[in-house]
Amino acid sequence: DWCVGQLLQALDSLKLTSNTLVIFSSDNGPVVDDGYKDKSVEELGRHKPAGPLRGGKYSIFEAGTRVPLLVSWPGKIAPGISNALLSQVDLMASLAVPAGATLPAGTAEDTQDHWSVLAGKNKKGRKALIIHAQTYALVQPGWKYIEPAKGNTLFKEVNIESGLLDKPQLYRISTDIAEQNNLAVQYPKRVKRMQQQLKKIKSSN
Repeated sequence: DWCVGQLLQALDSLKLTSNTLVIFSSDNGPVVDDGYKDKSVEELGRHKPAGPLRGGKYSIFEAGTRVPLLVSWPGKIAPGISNALLSQVDLMASLAVPAGATLPAGTAEDTQDHWSVLAGKNKKGRKALIIHAQTYALVQPGWKYIEPAKGNTLFKEVNIESGLLDKPQLYRISTDIAEQNNLAVQYPKRVKRMQQQLKKIKSSN
């Protein structure tokens, strides 16, 4: 936080704030003890780095892959909050728009242009997103399907749930962001549709 503050203060002092697009994000969810002897566990107290999310870094659960994405461009982007589904992969195609750039054919084939979402002018993002952490998951607006996989349910070294289960998992993340209620049995048709879509996307390379 301190480093970001210093950067923003530098932009202010140079009168570059209104001409600068700032994007703040993270490469993965939190992990408290990743092998560093920095007393993170001892000094954690009641702080919950992942908030209400389940899992953490390395996990297929939301705390492993859902990360902060803050976009700031005073005078160009109005303050607001969006629940649109996006991936950092989409930054390439999206930022090409305000830059007036055209991506060469065959470049970054997974990226999608969602500049209007980043700019706060549209709240519809991706229709689907694949995530991977030991296994695959398909996320759609409001829903998440996790492919069955064998493995340890807990990464003991970092004390984080892996999310691995040898049967399908389906969560209604619009109302169950903590992924506590596996609805796969209650919604077999949705599970089948998402399984087929995931398989189709994977087989299409």
